Amino acid sequence: MKARFALVLVALLPLGCGQAPVKPQGTAPAPQNAQTAIASFMLSSPAFADNEAIPDKYSGKDTNYSPPLNWYDPPKRTKAYVLIVEDPDAPMGTFTHWVAYNIPGTTTRLDENVLKEEALPDGTRQLKNDAGRVGYTGPMPPPGKVHHYVFCLYALDQELNPVGDKTFLLNAMQGHVIGLGKLTGTYRR
Repeated sequence: MKARFALVLVALLPLGCGQAPVKPQGTAPAPQNAQTAIASFMLSSPAFADNEAIPDKYSGKDTNYSPPLNWYDPPKRTKAYVLIVEDPDAPMGTFTHWVAYNIPGTTTRLDENVLKEEALPDGTRQLKNDAGRVGYTGPMPPPGKVHHYVFCLYALDQELNPVGDKTFLLNAMQGHVIGLGKLTGTYRR
């Protein structure tokens, strides 16, 4: 029973950080070891605290810069990171604001205003977000209720080479997630 629970946890983890389940396309790799635990590590930002407001500077209302991010104590076997930022409160369903992958495993931070290019000098790759743009697109929800922006940083045991969009990336991550850092910011217009 314990092995079955671990297998389910490992298989569903990439879908559990503010995302709706995605129906896999193709065959995702199986976890290497169903007994492998997913480690938690600290993800933070000097720009806002967990569950606090994201400053306008990092929104579509202002400069639309990506916020600075720092992380601590990731798994020692980390070879690469995947960052996915989503708004689960969007009117038409979860809206993806940023997808970056192959962030080097030796990296422990992203500076403010990451370039909005598919390939960055350090080997990081970025996909188009749900606004149709490469890189980060800041909060700009409809006026009214508070929206939550979930920053999920996945530690992986290898780099990835997905061909396609976020769905292909999520499939490529299956069986390779060894850690997760999560930070939630809020924004209201």
